[in-house]
Amino acid sequence: MKLRTAKRHVIDSFKSLKRNGWMSIAAVSAVTVTLLLVGTFIAMLMNVNKLATDIENDVSVRVYIDLAANEEQQQELQSELETLDNVDSVEFSSRKDELEQVVGSYGDEFNLFDGDDNPLYDVFIVSADVPENTSLVAEKIEELDYVTQVNYGGATADNLFKTMNTVRNIGAVVIVALILTAVFLISNTIRITIFSRRTEIEIMKLVGATNWYIRWPFLIEGAMIGLVGAIIPVTILSFAYVAAFDIGTGFLTGTYFGLLTPNPFLYQVGGLMLAIGIIIGAIGSFMSIRKFLKTY
Repeated sequence: MKLRTAKRHVIDSFKSLKRNGWMSIAAVSAVTVTLLLVGTFIAMLMNVNKLATDIENDVSVRVYIDLAANEEQQQELQSELETLDNVDSVEFSSRKDELEQVVGSYGDEFNLFDGDDNPLYDVFIVSADVPENTSLVAEKIEELDYVTQVNYGGATADNLFKTMNTVRNIGAVVIVALILTAVFLISNTIRITIFSRRTEIEIMKLVGATNWYIRWPFLIEGAMIGLVGAIIPVTILSFAYVAAFDIGTGFLTGTYFGLLTPNPFLYQVGGLMLAIGIIIGAIGSFMSIRKFLKTY
C-alpha cells in the first residue's frame, strides 16, 4: 500500500469516527467494559496461578529414615533418592533440625525432648521435578530400604493439584468468552456504521474500488476503537492492582506465598490488553465489512 493511500485511509477512519460520534462512544464504552472484565480476570487468573504454583512447589515428599539406619546406610538411601526418576532435589533434615522446627512452631516447652529424648526421625525432603509427579515419586520411595514412612499429603495433595488445574481452565474459558463478546460488540457497532455508509460504499464499488480499498478505513476504525477502549481499562486496572497488591501483601506477610509484583506485571498485562483491543477491533470490523461486501 502506498503511503499516500494509507494516509487517506487513516483520515477517512478519523472522519468516520467523528461523523458517527455517539456510535463511536458507545463502541468504545462497550470495549472498555469488556476489556476491564478481561483485564480483571487476567490479573486474578495469573495471581491464582502464581499462588497455586507457590502452593504446589511447597508440596514435597518427607521420607522418614529408619532409626536403625547408620550414617553409611543413610548416605546410600540419599544416593538412591537422587537417582530416582522425576526427582528434582533431596535435602536432609536431622532429628535436631526437626525438633527445632517443632519448638519454633509450638513453643519452648518441646525443648524437654532435646537430646536422647528426641522422638523424631531424621528426614529426607524430596521435591519432584513437577508437582504432578509428587505421588509417583512417593510410591517409588516407599519401595526403598531404610524408609520408615513416606508422607506427601496423599489424596489431599492430589485434590489440590486437580483443583488448581480446574481453576486455571475455568479462568481461561472465561477470558476467551469475554474476548469473543468484545469482538461481537465491535462487529455490531461497525456494522451499523457500514449500514449508514452503504450508499457511499456502493458508489465506490461502481467506480471500480477494490474490496481491500473499501475495507482498510473500517479496519483502522475498528482498531482505533479497540485501542481507545483498551487505554481506559488499562489505566483503571493499574491503579486498582497496586492498591490490591498492597492489601494482599499485608495478608500474606510471613508466608512463602506472594502476589505478582506490579512491575513488570502491569506492563505485561497492559501491553496485552492494548494488543487485544487493537486486534479484536480490527477482527470485528473485518467480519462486518466482509459480510457486507459479499452482498455486492
